[in-house]
Amino acid sequence: MTDRYIDPSRENFDAFKALPRDEPIHMLNLLQYRDKAAYPDGQENTDKGWSGRRAYEEYGKTSGPIFRRVGGSIVWRGAYEAVVTGPENMHWHDGFVASYPSAAAFFEMISDPEYQKAVVNRTAALLDSRLVRFKPGAAGDGF
Repeated sequence: MTDRYIDPSRENFDAFKALPRDEPIHMLNLLQYRDKAAYPDGQENTDKGWSGRRAYEEYGKTSGPIFRRVGGSIVWRGAYEAVVTGPENMHWHDGFVASYPSAAAFFEMISDPEYQKAVVNRTAALLDSRLVRFKPGAAGDGF
């Protein structure tokens, strides 16, 4: 079975926390949804019968105000079509790049109690994901 990732490992999160917090960051998000959202017993939304995509939409709806309050914005969004370079079995449903004015803003968001309530939908929604931090560079017409 292929490795699947929903939450960061302790080592990856520690490395992320060690990077500068006072600089703008871009976060590449790659998402693969479950057919049916998987909530732990007793958690909110367990009886709704939501698809993974629908649970992720709920996560976006409930976390969006917090994301915007800390200065976050989506700078690119797309729907998966094909892998050109990479494993043939790699498949994502959606991808987007979130921009934050600083890593500190990202930490403010994930520490917010309302965000922490919303993230249950993200966890239930995803079969696999990647979250990769980038330092923004200049756009232009060359590589």
